[in-house]
Formats: sequence, C-alpha cells, structure tokens
Amino acid sequence: MSNGRLTSFFHQWRFYLVLFAMLMCVIAIGWKASALHILERDFLQGQGDARTIRTVPLAANRGLITDRNGEPLAVSSPVQSIWVNPREILGKTGAIQLLAFELELNGDVLVNNIKKNAAREFLYVKRRLPPTEANRILALNIDGVYAQQEYQRFYPQGEVTAHLVGFSNVDDIGQEGLELTYDDWLRGVPGMRQVMKDRRGHIIEELNTIQTAQPGKSLELSIDFRLQNIAYRELKEEFITRRAKAASVVVLDVDTGEVLAMANQPSYNPHSKAIINDFSVMRNRAITDVFEPGSTVKPFTIAAALESKLFTPDSVIETGPGWIMVSGEEVKDLFNYGTLTVTKVITKSSNVGSSKIALELGAEPIRNLFERVGFGQVLGTGFPGESGGVLPNPRRWGRHATATFSFGYGLSATILQLAQAYSVIADDGIRKPVSLLKLDSQAVTNLPREQVMSHEIALQVRGMLETVVDKSQGGSAVEANVPFYSVAGKTGTAHVVGEFGYEDNLHNSFFAGLIPASDPKVVVIVIINESKGEEHYGGQVAAPVFSRIASGAMRVLNIAPDKIPAEQTLELSSI
Repeated sequence: MSNGRLTSFFHQWRFYLVLFAMLMCVIAIGWKASALHILERDFLQGQGDARTIRTVPLAANRGLITDRNGEPLAVSSPVQSIWVNPREILGKTGAIQLLAFELELNGDVLVNNIKKNAAREFLYVKRRLPPTEANRILALNIDGVYAQQEYQRFYPQGEVTAHLVGFSNVDDIGQEGLELTYDDWLRGVPGMRQVMKDRRGHIIEELNTIQTAQPGKSLELSIDFRLQNIAYRELKEEFITRRAKAASVVVLDVDTGEVLAMANQPSYNPHSKAIINDFSVMRNRAITDVFEPGSTVKPFTIAAALESKLFTPDSVIETGPGWIMVSGEEVKDLFNYGTLTVTKVITKSSNVGSSKIALELGAEPIRNLFERVGFGQVLGTGFPGESGGVLPNPRRWGRHATATFSFGYGLSATILQLAQAYSVIADDGIRKPVSLLKLDSQAVTNLPREQVMSHEIALQVRGMLETVVDKSQGGSAVEANVPFYSVAGKTGTAHVVGEFGYEDNLHNSFFAGLIPASDPKVVVIVIINESKGEEHYGGQVAAPVFSRIASGAMRVLNIAPDKIPAEQTLELSSI
C-alpha cells in the first residue's frame, strides 16, 4: 500500500473513531438523563425538597387559668425567639456583633458562645421577643439568623394571685403553684407543618400541616378575684403596719368547701426571674406552713367536753386566781377571771378553764374530735408542698401536755386546715373536702359529706363563739364585728418556738371567724406572724383584718344582712 493511501486510511479511521466516541457520549448522556428522569426521579426530588422544604414545629399555647367568674389569671401570648445556626454564621464576626447590638447583648460573649457550639445547627440567642421586634431583627437579613414562634405566660393579676397560681419557666413548664400541679392538664401538644424556605431560611410558602397543635385545657379556680383582691389588700396593709415577718388569710365557702380567696405576705411578682431561688417568698404559706394554732382550737376542746356529757354550756369552772400548777408547770390566763361557765371559757379565752376541762376529760376524746374535723391530715388539694400538720398521739402524755394541748400547743396545722375545721362548726357538724378548683353543680351535689359533730353541739359552740365578739359580754375580739352582720369567731395568740424554746416576745396572732353567724356562708382565717410593736394578741392584730375582709366578702357575695338594728329596721319599713 502506498504511503498516500495509508495516510488517507488513517485519517478516515481517526474520523470514525472520534465520531464513534461522540456518539457514545451522546448515548451516555441520554442514558444518564433518562435514568435521572425515570429511575432516580423520586430520590432526586427528595434531595431537592430536603434543601428547600422543612418540617417545623407548631407551638401549642398553654391553657388559660381563670377565677370562678372567668377573670383571667394566667394567659399565653404569642412571641418570637431568635436563634442561629452556628454552622452558617460561624466566622462572620461583624454580623454576630451587629446581631448582638440589635438585641442589646454582649457581642464578645455571643461570638464565643457560637464558637463553643460550632458543631450544632440550633442555638437560641434571645427568647420571647415581641413579634415586631423579632421582625426587625429578621429584616437585617443576616445569614443563619432565624425566628421561632413560642408562647409567653402572662399573669394579669401579678402578685395578688401569685402564691396560688404560681408560674411557668421559659419553656412554658409549670414551676410553682397550680401551674405545677396541673402542668399536664394545662400544657398543649405541639404540632408539625411543612414549609418551603429560601436560602436565608425565610418561609416562602406554607405547604401543609402534618399535625395540628392542640392547645392546653383551661383551668377554672374556685377563687373570686374580687374577694381575692380585697383579702390581699387588707392583709398587706396589716403586714406592713405591724412590720410582721409574714401573714396569711384563707376565705372558705361553707356550703361547698371551695377556697374563695387565699393570700400571703410577703408576695412576689411572677414575671420577675429574681424570685426563682427565693423559696421563702414563693411558698404558699397558707398551705405549706404549719403553726401551733393556740386558742383557736379551744372551741373543739369544748365540743369534745359537750360530747362527753360531763359538761354543758352552763357548767361552772373555777379559774381563779388566774393560774394553776400542772405537773410542776404553770398554766395561766391573761387576767384572773374567777368563776366562769364553759361558755365564758370561750368568751374570755381562759387557758386555765380549758386545761381543767381537758384534765377531767383526758386527752383521747379531745384528740379524737380534732382528728375528725381534719387536723393532722393532708387535705388532698394536690398543691405542691401541702402539709398535713402534726396531731400527736397522747397515750404517753403527762398532765401538763394534756392541758396545753387543749389550748393549741403540742399540735400543728396550716390555716387551710383550720378553715376546714371551722367549716364543720359553720355547717352544723358536717365535714367536706376543700377545693382550689371551681365545682360545678353536679360536683357540689355529689360532695362527700360526713357528720363528724352533732348538729346540736355545732350550734352550741357557734353560739359560744358569738360571745367572743360581743362587747356586752366582755368578748376578747370586739374589733372583729362587721356592721349589720352577726359574727362568730375565736382569737388565738401563740408563742413562737425559737432556738432555745418558746420566745417570750414573738407571737403568731390568729382570728378564725364565721359570718353571718345565724347562717354561716364563709369562714375567714387570718394569721399575722411575729408582728412588731406593743400589740400582739389575736383580738388586737388579726381580728380587725377579719372584719374588713369579711365585710368585703358580704358585699361581693351579695349576702343579706342578718343584724340590722331595730331603729334602722323601723326607718326602712316606713320608707
């Protein structure tokens, strides 16, 4: 073959080789394109969606807490929380400093925090911003900065209901009070939704809702905010005036056992984060703190005496010369009351009289009645830290312990327990559960009611308690009177236990009262802890607070007067 023909053949072969190679490339590209469109379409579509479609949570708002009339006590409002993706923003120091400046944060601290969390994809920067503020931050268009909707708890009544309602934390989880007790009930169930986002993380389109967010259930409390506000205001005024260590009040509905008001001093602002570690301020003393109730338990000692048939309201007790020695220990009265009836033992609050009755009865019958009306037992409200108090077994007691037990030493109780006990006297000897939640008509109808004291004895004791506020009979708490209403009640003044025993100059001052006495509708218990100044007796310190709160309760609850003076009755009838 000549060189010319050889060269021509080589050129043709090279041309066909290139043509063949190009054809194979076209076939390969066509095959790949077909494979991508047909065989791998679902996979690639999923990968594309993964880069643009996101599943984001739908926040669920916490349930509403209201008073018995629908007044909001705890509500949830929508807010935005700013967060960053450290992987996207890491190294952009200028952008981080700008973000910190706009959020009023320390820029260097934020930079270091992002560096420490460089491996993460989510980091909160600032939570619970108003939506307008969050939108302003997002408008900066900083890569890696995003917003997430949440809900913030708000307490419209602030410190007035703080001890009862409690509060939730930044993650909307109950931490104190009924927010904690009913956390599962109040907490909502978050939902999920699919959205399309741009490269900056902004939502372009809402695609679909995977799971609808379910809001938490509402909670209706038994308290009446109008009465709660009165109780809180009056208690705080006395707390400040007396320079007391603490103070508490409970207002209980006699017919249903519902707590209509419950307040404590000092109180706190549930919106303030400064209180989270101060348990002394946060605890609801009316339910968690126990005290020796002093002379407020004397009516139950007398009820036990009447049950024994050894005593009647007119039985005579010699209390002169105002003191007695019991097992080498002195028991004394404030004054020498001389000869008293059992009724007058209550009127004058005679320790000597109640001691002599107890020593004749023995401790067991008294303790038995105390137990029946609820002392020494947890009330079952479910409130965090609820105390059951202490009702000791008297089998090995000496005579002195029996004597002091009869006027409120040697046992301990909360003022809510004391309120339940007095509701037994108010409701003709019937004991019922205490409730912090509003009861519907069916629940009231089905309330377990136990006759723990006879109707006759409850009426007799109630009549004795009316003499305590009667000036004409020398009652020890005339300042507890309420205009146009009959009142029955009992004072109490108990020494406070200190490091070396009972302190001579520290007292807890009590008043327990029923109103109107002719047909009691509410029980009000007031305690002022360790008041300063010359006055410390229950009739001086706690009784006036009872009077003001009880007067407000009669007005708020629209309860008709039962003690209108005769001359005013004539004036009304002549109109």
